[in-house]
Amino acid sequence: MLALYFGDARSLARKKGGRMEHPQRKDTWASGAAYEPYVGRWSRLVAREFLAWLAIPPGARWLDIGCGTGALSQTILDVASPREITGIDPSEGYITFARQQVRDSRVSFRLGGAQALPEASASYDAVVAGLALNFVPQPSRAVAEMQRVARVGGTVALRRMSGTMLARCS
Repeated sequence: MLALYFGDARSLARKKGGRMEHPQRKDTWASGAAYEPYVGRWSRLVAREFLAWLAIPPGARWLDIGCGTGALSQTILDVASPREITGIDPSEGYITFARQQVRDSRVSFRLGGAQALPEASASYDAVVAGLALNFVPQPSRAVAEMQRVARVGGTVALRRMSGTMLARCS
């Protein structure tokens, strides 16, 4: 669960007599329908540029880490002519939403986390993560997992809110 608090923690502490008390947490990332107008629409805009920059040849096997609502997976279908896409996300709500929105026999979505990918080693041509690493507690562990599941000569690429990084596995 990712818990978000929109507000100033110091002012909250002052209101509680100097003690830090946490407001009741709510899983704001459980609903794909709520996420789409907030971030999903922007993800779709950036995804086309991200995929053009990668220039993965048609017919590749893709792994979309932190696939969320399926925005990047749908864009891969639209512009990259993949053989197969597997989307993985820790949110059951997002996986359900992605399955409802992205309907193509080349795509499958399942639950899983970026720090321990439920995939065989060296099994994907392209392993990508949109904004997922911004929310992973140990990003270096997630990148190591991404490299593990990429085939020799494959591409591991991630896009963070601060920019794009790319590593080629060989």
